[in-house]
Amino acid sequence: MFGRDGYPALIRFRHFQFNRAVAFLFIADTTDMLSRVAESVYWMSRQVERAENIARFLEVTLNLILDQPENLVDPWSPLVQVTADEEWFEEKYGKPDSRNVVQFLAFDDEYPNSMVSCLRAARENARGVRETLSSEAFEQLNQFYHFVGDASPAAAMDPTSQFFDDVRKQTLLWSGVFASTMAQDSGWHFANLGRMLERADKTSRILDVKYFNLLPNLADVGTAVDDLQWSALLLAISGFEAYRRDHHQIEIEKVVDFFLFNRSFPRSIHHCIASANWSLGEIEQASSSNMNRTAGPILDELQHRLAHTQVEEALAGGMHQFVDSVQSEINRIGEALGQDYFQISVNS
Repeated sequence: MFGRDGYPALIRFRHFQFNRAVAFLFIADTTDMLSRVAESVYWMSRQVERAENIARFLEVTLNLILDQPENLVDPWSPLVQVTADEEWFEEKYGKPDSRNVVQFLAFDDEYPNSMVSCLRAARENARGVRETLSSEAFEQLNQFYHFVGDASPAAAMDPTSQFFDDVRKQTLLWSGVFASTMAQDSGWHFANLGRMLERADKTSRILDVKYFNLLPNLADVGTAVDDLQWSALLLAISGFEAYRRDHHQIEIEKVVDFFLFNRSFPRSIHHCIASANWSLGEIEQASSSNMNRTAGPILDELQHRLAHTQVEEALAGGMHQFVDSVQSEINRIGEALGQDYFQISVNS
């Protein structure tokens, strides 16, 4: 059905919706995104990144149990420890094993940080700001959610399955569509900010937990078993090939340095924090508000610390203590962002 203006009714309706959204944004502030929109885009991106990291950890662990000697190292308890929700897991599942850890991390509808729960939340956040996303980005995220939601947990637990590899590919596809179809405005930078903070957090957690679980017995140092374990850790962040281009051997100190301080690898903690800081700087420049913001100085300080700390210092002071302090700073940044950008009234 066509209206007097010659446009189909559906198109005119969508055009009206779009103009109404734009007008609302303009009335609220001509340069700042609405706090609701900013928060939804930020968390949408964090939740997709969280789902991808879960897939990475599970895929590498399932592959590892095919290669390592039986009963050499418990590969499942560290994955529960990474979540910091051990009590929640133990109450529902008991002792960690392959079946219940995969169910917990990937498919548990009741656990808010499972892969399927993260993607559901990401899709709901995307729905809430549908007018700010490209149709391609929204459709790809919707397909991603259904791909995981329709999957068979039993098939995913098969170490020979490609399911978790396919999940990673779905994430890369969504990231590519998002990057290729979205203007690099404040919305894009809030998405990048969420993605980079989440990536830094999960990289630090897997390093922290695995570091202590993989500290070798003297008899294992330099053996094939030792190399296998640390190689698996690098594979969890897709960093094995990048690491080997710079280093011919797997050495604990160099692996830790790669995780923490490498400036060019996109999943190192330093690179993630630098990218997050860049996006926050772009957001602040685009903002017309003169209010004092606290997230920027915390990010600046953390980036400076990562840029000027040597791996020997981090290890000498205690690996866990150093990584734990980084995680605390990332949490502080998240809280500061909430105060700076996500709790602003439209009328303020």
